[in-house]
Amino acid sequence: MNTTNTQEQQAEASRYAHVLGWGTRIGVVALVLSFAAYLFGVLAPHVPPEQLPAVWNLPVDQYLKRTNSPTGWGWLAVMHKGDFSNLVGISLLAGCSLPALLGLIPLYLKRRDHCYAAICAAVALVLVLAASGVLTGGH
Repeated sequence: MNTTNTQEQQAEASRYAHVLGWGTRIGVVALVLSFAAYLFGVLAPHVPPEQLPAVWNLPVDQYLKRTNSPTGWGWLAVMHKGDFSNLVGISLLAGCSLPALLGLIPLYLKRRDHCYAAICAAVALVLVLAASGVLTGGH
């Protein structure tokens, strides 16, 4: 194998791992902080804990109606609530591969590897479309 190719591959792997590593750290910190804020009452819950035993056994449509809980991206409007704040960390963890992929595109374009740059862009687009709910498959 050519030494130049090995160095380029190491640069790409290193950048991807670096960005992904920071994304996971930030996501885990967000999860821990949001849980602590919920646990210690810093953030008031959307559904009071004393109400939970009465709604846990309900079908999801009835649970959502009785608790006035949002669906889809509606959680963003209540992310300041203790029981929804954990979704910030989950979203960060779920989406941390997107910046890592986007960070590879300039490396591939610099070495004129347009095929790999296009693959990274396509995967990033699929991730964004999937997260947006556009690709729901009829649900």
